Amino acid sequence: MKNKEIDCCTEKKVHEEIVDKTKKEMPNDEVLADLSDLFRVFGDTTRVKIIFALFSNEMCVCDIAELLGMTQSAISHQLRVLKNARLVKFRKEGKTVFYSLDDEHISEILKCGLEHVNETYRR
Repeated sequence: MKNKEIDCCTEKKVHEEIVDKTKKEMPNDEVLADLSDLFRVFGDTTRVKIIFALFSNEMCVCDIAELLGMTQSAISHQLRVLKNARLVKFRKEGKTVFYSLDDEHISEILKCGLEHVNETYRR
């Protein structure tokens, strides 16, 4: 992206009705902090790759490690972060643990982000 200067107002005039309406609609600080934490989890390329891998299939650590060309230990560490953020869930089948996305919101968040990024490349 190009660095562009941000245009600012040339006179200070607060539009009270807009500020008041927006203030009422803003989530509280705790909710915004949780949202910020959620997006911080998406700030790691490996975690994003894991989430994309789980879009259509549940997978075990071995499968994900093979797909991404990483160690099982590295994948396990990232899955732990994703699990703690409630982005992935797991189920056990014998000695194998399969991971999947926690719910459909996770894929929707990434799909929206991907659409936004792809728009930037089309401009």
